[in-house]
Amino acid sequence: MSICHTTDTTFQHDVKSEGYTLVNFWAPWCGPCRFFGPILESFDGEHSSEVRVLKVNVDEQTEIANQHGIMSLPTTILLKNGELIDKVVGGAPLAELKQFVFKHR
Repeated sequence: MSICHTTDTTFQHDVKSEGYTLVNFWAPWCGPCRFFGPILESFDGEHSSEVRVLKVNVDEQTEIANQHGIMSLPTTILLKNGELIDKVVGGAPLAELKQFVFKHR
């Protein structure tokens, strides 16, 4: 599965799926976001059967960002069955991203 770019109108549907969803809030002008993008791609390549990965461009999808109180980029939230269970601000190496996600399993 590849990373899905979700929108204000599809977000609720996209995160309602059973299981874990990792949502990354980013912007094209954000340097740390560009660094973190390939890490998310690697994570998705390794764990797409266990965790759904979504991206939200905050410049285009302001409603979702406002609903989740996104103030800094990148910010990544983890949901289980559509409910928020954790949040991290900033990019991280792949090993730290895996720790962030799998400590909740």
